[in-house]
Amino acid sequence: MKYGLDVSSDVASLAGGLLALSDRSAGVPLRELALVGLTAAIITYFATGPVRVLATRLGAVAYPRERDVHVTPTPRMGGLAMFLGVGSAVFLASQLPALTRGFVYSTGMPAVLVAGAVIMGIGLIDDRWGLDALTKFAGQITAASVLVTMGVAWSVLYIPVGGVGTIVLDQASSILLTLALTVSIVNAMNFVDGLDGLAAGLGLITALAICMFSVGLLRDHGGDVLYYPPAVISVVLAGACLGFLPHNFHRARIFMGDSGSMLIGLMLAAASTTAAGPISQNAYGARDVFALLSPFLLVVAVMFVPMLDLLLAIVRRTRAGRSAFTPDKMHLHHRLLQIGHSHRRVVLLIYLWVGIVAFGAASTIFFDPRHTAAVMLGAIAVAGVATVIPLLRRRDDYYDDQ
Repeated sequence: MKYGLDVSSDVASLAGGLLALSDRSAGVPLRELALVGLTAAIITYFATGPVRVLATRLGAVAYPRERDVHVTPTPRMGGLAMFLGVGSAVFLASQLPALTRGFVYSTGMPAVLVAGAVIMGIGLIDDRWGLDALTKFAGQITAASVLVTMGVAWSVLYIPVGGVGTIVLDQASSILLTLALTVSIVNAMNFVDGLDGLAAGLGLITALAICMFSVGLLRDHGGDVLYYPPAVISVVLAGACLGFLPHNFHRARIFMGDSGSMLIGLMLAAASTTAAGPISQNAYGARDVFALLSPFLLVVAVMFVPMLDLLLAIVRRTRAGRSAFTPDKMHLHHRLLQIGHSHRRVVLLIYLWVGIVAFGAASTIFFDPRHTAAVMLGAIAVAGVATVIPLLRRRDDYYDDQ
């Protein structure tokens, strides 16, 4: 049966992509990457319990507010456990022969540790004592500046309109773009951390997508050392999020707090930045828009839900004559709860939407973009139906009562 798309050609394309990966993976240290990610997950999982006790003793506890979804006091500071997992996994990666050269010829991974320590420290202070928005913003700029100073910055940008193509950024443009994107992603992850397991799950999904894209880069560039940082950074972050998620999924026993959400945002920014910088246009061709745009699309995937939520909040509040920063209970996750979804189902729905964008962007490096787009459209249709199911049930109940 056909639906405007040759199913057999799709299967052949999928198989061809996987075979190409296995045939050309001599420079792709898949086992070592898996070991590093597993290490981050295990260390984070076992460190979270002691951190929870420490947070309780220090008084770093989130008490329910009117706009909050949780109903019991819950310890914060989960970002500390995640950072312990990240640091341990990066240290292991630096000792593995297959990954060592990624540290010798690149400062990407040390930069993430230093900048991560800075932003995690800022988050810990906020989790315990609270910080005003300006101080927190200054800390985010400082952490992003550490990345730039240590060599993690966007150096090229692909613009597919107007025949511009790939442009090499000068130093000022590189710094400004890197700072803007890093701080935006950090705040996007901080903004979306409103439901149990949401930020950790989104971090896991997007990190896996970036890791998938990075493995494709390693394959296509013969294991070039420049592509080790995004692969290691993303797999380490994925492991840390995976290890933390069992403690944080509904009902959460601990929150990651700003120390965790900002750490996730910074590492996602660093991973996408290191993936974008050295992409060779010669490897993909100037017309392969998807391969060249994928790092930027992965950034969009991270920011899609929180930025849409933020935009709707600003419009809603200004139309009501209130400040754009006045808190309310009309965020997207609040609305999904109100129409009848359970807490867990809301989180899973947002996972689904972000996963479609993230893995759709990353998969273009392996498969024909046309086939990827077709699969994405089908997935979007499924996600749309899943989102409105409570409304459809409510309508059916209404007609049954008439």
